[in-house]
Amino acid sequence: MEERKLKNAVEAVIFASGTPVELSRIAQALHIGALQAMSICDGLVEEYEKADRGIRIVRLNDSYQMCTVEEYADVIREVMDIKRNAPLSQAASEVLAIIAYNQPVTKAFVEQVRGVDCSGVVSSLVARQLIEEKGRLELPGRPLVYGTTEHFLRCFHISSLGELPPLPNEEAEEEA
Repeated sequence: MEERKLKNAVEAVIFASGTPVELSRIAQALHIGALQAMSICDGLVEEYEKADRGIRIVRLNDSYQMCTVEEYADVIREVMDIKRNAPLSQAASEVLAIIAYNQPVTKAFVEQVRGVDCSGVVSSLVARQLIEEKGRLELPGRPLVYGTTEHFLRCFHISSLGELPPLPNEEAEEEA
């Protein structure tokens, strides 16, 4: 298949999916290598950024998704009658940071770090799809472990956890 047709096919797949599409699935569907698929996807990301449009393609770890530009969020909410999300509480921000930087973690670990019960906060973060259950530990009671989601990456405008800013302790150690 010629390059333009491949690019159009990738664009169609990303659009039709509505959710992040893994690079490996794109490559497999188009019968091309992963590097070629990544090159096509990254090219589309750049094209959408340069085109100054209301939609864009974002990279989330090893997946790609089409989404709207943040600038039009209010108009979209009004048309779709979506309630604006309430900002995260201080407790939710703390729990989310602990999970993001230490994942996968148990609720008990988060509670040990914070020193208070976090059941309600963890439940609200799961409901907001910012964190999710990632499995269970092979320990007595088989506690659940939590990690961040692709929705978390979208909300914080990062493509991978590697883009999280360094913790203050890490910055001090790097400077020493």
